[in-house]
Amino acid sequence: MSLPSALIIKAPGTNRDGDVAFALELAGAAPRVVLTGELATDPNPIDDAQLLVIAGGFSHADALGAGRLFALELQLALSDRLAAFIERGRPVIGICNGFQALVRTGLLPGNDHRVALAHNESGHFQCRWVQLQPASTRCVWTAGLTELIDCPIAHGEGRLVCDDATFDHLVANDQIALTYWGDNPNGSRAAIAGICDSTGVVLGLMPHPENHVVPSQFPRHDRRGGLGLALFQQGVAHAKET
Repeated sequence: MSLPSALIIKAPGTNRDGDVAFALELAGAAPRVVLTGELATDPNPIDDAQLLVIAGGFSHADALGAGRLFALELQLALSDRLAAFIERGRPVIGICNGFQALVRTGLLPGNDHRVALAHNESGHFQCRWVQLQPASTRCVWTAGLTELIDCPIAHGEGRLVCDDATFDHLVANDQIALTYWGDNPNGSRAAIAGICDSTGVVLGLMPHPENHVVPSQFPRHDRRGGLGLALFQQGVAHAKET
């Protein structure tokens, strides 16, 4: 049986695509990395993929704001293809800069409710390990997960902000996919680390689960929680069904 195909989209400045590819291989997928510029010329690889990752890093050096140019490229070249991909129920995950890009495109958290990813409350870049609590049964990437997940963060603009109506909508529709456990590193509202769209197939999160997919990646011998690999395994399992 062939492995489900996973497409990793990167932009100039993206630096986590290799880590994501390794995570997807461990999770049982066949990953392929492509640049946004390549997809603008030939978008067909999206149609052939069963799972899509918007990789993290510092796309275009975050020159005009985190994820802004990345999102613009996705909108101009791939808007219809991305919408069709999601309509087919195929899983999408945007990590860190990829999360920022998905929010800016409007693919998260939905058409009628918006959030923003603002500068960290501390006012400076945060690079350290955190623990995540899976919180959504709607999200295909977290459904069924209960164990805390250890993974690092590396961002300066990861504080999720929204108005009361949007927050209430996210809560009521089970779209808060992941929360920070024990420590809120950037001041996000309600310690939100990741959200999903209304269908549950699109997940965006600020931490980097691709950097803890084998136990030896954790910096201390007394590893506390689970591997970030669990998220990718959930996504791959869903991709096999689509």
